[in-house]
Amino acid sequence: MSRKRNISRRRFLGEASCAAIGSTAFLSSMLNLGAINTLAARPHIVEDTRNYKAMVCILLAGGADSFNMLVPTDAAEFSAYQNVRADLALGQGDLLSVTPHNTMGRTFGIHNGMTKVKDLFEEDKLAFLSNIGTLIEPISDKNDYRNKQLPLGLYSHADQIMQWQTSVPQSRSAVGVGGRIADILNDMKTVDGVSMNISLDGKNRFQSGNTVVEFSLSNDSREDNLGIESVVDWWGNAGFLTQMRDNAVNGMVEDVYSNIFQDTYSSLTRQTVESIDLFKSALAKKPGINLTFGPSRLSQDLRMIAETISVQQHLGNNRQIFFTTFGGWDHHDEVLDNQGRMLPILSDALGEFNDALIALGKENEVVTFTISDFARTLTSNGNGSDHAWGGNQIVMGGAIDGGKIYGEYPSLALANNELNLDERGRFIPTTSVDEFYAELALWFGVSPNDLDYILPNLCNFYSSSSACAAGSAPIGFFK
Repeated sequence: MSRKRNISRRRFLGEASCAAIGSTAFLSSMLNLGAINTLAARPHIVEDTRNYKAMVCILLAGGADSFNMLVPTDAAEFSAYQNVRADLALGQGDLLSVTPHNTMGRTFGIHNGMTKVKDLFEEDKLAFLSNIGTLIEPISDKNDYRNKQLPLGLYSHADQIMQWQTSVPQSRSAVGVGGRIADILNDMKTVDGVSMNISLDGKNRFQSGNTVVEFSLSNDSREDNLGIESVVDWWGNAGFLTQMRDNAVNGMVEDVYSNIFQDTYSSLTRQTVESIDLFKSALAKKPGINLTFGPSRLSQDLRMIAETISVQQHLGNNRQIFFTTFGGWDHHDEVLDNQGRMLPILSDALGEFNDALIALGKENEVVTFTISDFARTLTSNGNGSDHAWGGNQIVMGGAIDGGKIYGEYPSLALANNELNLDERGRFIPTTSVDEFYAELALWFGVSPNDLDYILPNLCNFYSSSSACAAGSAPIGFFK
């Protein structure tokens, strides 16, 4: 006698996505079914839609050497760090000492170029995630490593930078985590026009969804630099030529075309122009608060994000996801000099952005975090470091339970280290990207029912049903 099997939507998505580990084709289909959520029961949103929250993703493109951002400083561990890093090691005088709340007396130092990060850490507004990386399933040690499915193109820039944005390491997906979150939460918008996904770095995978695409803008908030480029100002009649250009575009989008491709292109162009006009109108209403930012591109990107956050009510978006890139971290040479130049830029920009959010009254409503292709080898190549795997990242915001290091900061001694894969010092991650994004998604208002759609491998690290129980967050870095 057969028995009918009852299966919930959550269980179906969880079992299907985990089963798909062995079937890349099936997983790809799951991720690209834009209608998957219309087939499922509501609600997708578990919070009051009137409140506001934003996530800001900063991609440190190139693979940041993050074991020089955060260094263990008690005697034995610092000695191991100096031995393995050799000419890449910082001295004790190059570190800003901190004592995390949750490391059982282990002391650490933050790179001395990151004074703002150190201050935010000690103010409990910033935390580190240690030895985090792309994983399909947990890998306990280097013996287990030989028996588990590994991310495609491990140590490859193109693959790992993609996988940090999609969290699907077994597939080269075009749909990103931020895009899938926006697909689900898009019905929170009260005004059509500008996407909840806003990019300061053009097209990117992180924000690409099945139905939602990012709205791209420049960090130059002058009205004539938003949207379609104006004619360059060294032309004699630039204003006249710009007006001619605008009239031509308007004429094109107002026509009706019998050819489906022409009509689609015209429709998309019309929507783009309308979105630009809406954004310009909203930005003109920004509050008269003096937001002080430095001249670096990252600082100016974060300034533009702060200005956009200040007018979110006029854009009708109670949820926003921002993306920007700070590139140039592929330091195969001159690691110390390059970090001495670049880490202060990152640190100062984070400090400026935090100050701006406080001024706007949004400090507790915005979470900012870094991602990067991968960490780098602990050992030197003679002049720098090379591609590795698990590393350290930053998460910042008033909602963060800061002053802590989350995850497992590994021993940096390479001998008899079960997380170390080879003589170069490449570590197996002990915290998955999936766990990190799941916690962000839950804070953002995503229902536990939808976690397995957003993160198909999450079931290998965390049960989405656990999200319904108090105190059972994937990592626990929110207050």
